[in-house]
Amino acid sequence: MERHLDQELADLKKELIMMGSLVETAIFESIEALKQLDRERADKVISDDKIIDELENTIDEKCLELLALQQPMAVDLRFITMEMKISTDLERMADLAVDIAQRVLELADKPLLKPLIDIPKLAIIAQEMTKGAIESFFNLDVALAGKLILRDKEADALRNLVQQELLDDYISKNKKTIPRAIPLLLIARHLERICDHATNICEDVIYMIQAKVVKHHPEKLQEI
Repeated sequence: MERHLDQELADLKKELIMMGSLVETAIFESIEALKQLDRERADKVISDDKIIDELENTIDEKCLELLALQQPMAVDLRFITMEMKISTDLERMADLAVDIAQRVLELADKPLLKPLIDIPKLAIIAQEMTKGAIESFFNLDVALAGKLILRDKEADALRNLVQQELLDDYISKNKKTIPRAIPLLLIARHLERICDHATNICEDVIYMIQAKVVKHHPEKLQEI
């Protein structure tokens, strides 16, 4: 019975890694669509989201079945419950990539308001945090999870820079820029929220491995 549970847990882990890979791709493709104002690429991000949604449902169903039939304890129980939480965060990250793609569709027929500088930087952080969060889960790497949590402040700072520039240099000076500025404001917010969800995953990894709650307690990261 124990060997059967181990195999079920290994299969769940593989499915979550697959889901993470699809989310990474969605984020990358949404930003590439923005850079090129590529309507077709944005549409594909939106249509492919259903694959991620279905994978989340599959993972949740398997987790609930294991909880009901296997009655796991200790580490196994934490793994299954954290797997469900992580899949939820990944699905929301994919939804944010869809939101970015939808903003691209709003901008596709208009020239960009300004050269993209800080948004691509923020996108790189979002992609690196997403990739790193999945790696920390796959490798049970608490140290990596802790480092990634600290990067969230970097993402917040870049989002604030984008917002300040668009508000101070464009919207406040020329109301006609609003239709092109608002989608960029929202994209910066969407990317920052992706980083928040990556942070959630890293916090879940730490809890899963060490049973230590670091959410809202950054001082505990020094103990990792």
